[in-house]
Amino acid sequence: MEPVQLSRLVDMENPRAVLNEVENIVSTLFTDFDFEPLDGVFTDIVRLFDGKYSGYSRCQTQYHDLKHTTDTFLAMARLIHGAVIKEENLTREHVILGLVCALMHVTGYIRSLNDDGITNTHEVLTDIRRSIAFMDRYRSDHGLSSEIFNHCSLILACTDLSADITEIHFPSREIELLAKLLGTADLLGQMADRTYLEKLLFLFYEFRDGGVMGYNNELDLLKKTRDFYAMIRQRITKDLSGVNEYMRHHFKARWDLDRDLYIEAVENHISYLKFILKHHEKDYRDHLRRGGLERRLNGKTDTP
Repeated sequence: MEPVQLSRLVDMENPRAVLNEVENIVSTLFTDFDFEPLDGVFTDIVRLFDGKYSGYSRCQTQYHDLKHTTDTFLAMARLIHGAVIKEENLTREHVILGLVCALMHVTGYIRSLNDDGITNTHEVLTDIRRSIAFMDRYRSDHGLSSEIFNHCSLILACTDLSADITEIHFPSREIELLAKLLGTADLLGQMADRTYLEKLLFLFYEFRDGGVMGYNNELDLLKKTRDFYAMIRQRITKDLSGVNEYMRHHFKARWDLDRDLYIEAVENHISYLKFILKHHEKDYRDHLRRGGLERRLNGKTDTP
């Protein structure tokens, strides 16, 4: 029997399939959960990335895109599920807060129409405060409960790799847990994506266009991803308090698999990346062909 792979459990290319799975998961925790607010936010986020949300341009980044958002969204739901199974005190309000924050966490990458004259592209591509500001505006415009969403900025802040989480003052154990769950979901969601290695090539161009220093070319970013993973493991287990352990409890309850399919997927990606860098450094693109993403790289070169 072929081993179960993370990418085969849910059609991750279909945003509605992801939403359905999230709602299936939450329904096992709260049988009378009101999904209408979550459905509304999800629909608006899809519209935002598609360029159909008033006042905003279409998503122009090909790494931090709608797929990255839905990957994080489902990873967050799975972590929340595992946490509740292990008797963490998360209420309906906590669950909706955590899931909406997951949907909003890279909205700052979307340019508003007022950004058209901005020359500091680095700010647009990297500043978590833009995502926080979008969520605050959305909350106000759509009448979302200020009581429930009062601490969204603290939760979103944990997706910022430059943030020192030990210096963030959380008002409660539950808000701290949600923040660390989202920080973990953001990392695992993107790195466990079946096309993670291919999308790293697009990440290089996001960095280059945004003026992010430290990467000379695509290959340089791939090489530095090896060290990045070591740093990420440390962040997940220490700074984010190892809440990734809740994944195993989710997969056991939902799929009867006593495994963490996210860590397995990430480690498989890093292993294959090391193989490419050792044996195919000169033709690495030829060995990154999942999802047909290499066709979208046509015309992109390492030189500005």
